[in-house]
Amino acid sequence: MAKVEWSAGIDHVSGALSKPGKNGQHSCAKMLLGTHRVAATQSSDCNRLYLRKKVVRTTPLKQREVAARQRFQAVRAMVEARKEDLSKVTQDQIDFLAQKDLANGKRTMNAYLWKVCGLEYDEAQD
Repeated sequence: MAKVEWSAGIDHVSGALSKPGKNGQHSCAKMLLGTHRVAATQSSDCNRLYLRKKVVRTTPLKQREVAARQRFQAVRAMVEARKEDLSKVTQDQIDFLAQKDLANGKRTMNAYLWKVCGLEYDEAQD
């Protein structure tokens, strides 16, 4: 990580400044990434520059990682199906609005559906 000052007129840069090529003689395995912190802070150092290199996993996936990936894929499919299911849309909207202003309530409909579908998936697995 490096602290960065950009040239005059450039306030901040966020994103990849260079990416590794996929093939060809000038392909490299490194990426230059610039970030800009937007959270409130007392420090004026909000620009960072990272040099990332390609990482290849050397160990096999653990069972809990496989299970987490399977859960994510299943819940994602459940959320997409539930968004399209007209028989549940109205009730979901009512339930979402009822919990939205609670302390642990989800603030977006998408987050709410992920929570509901995640709980349904977990109950089905037990």
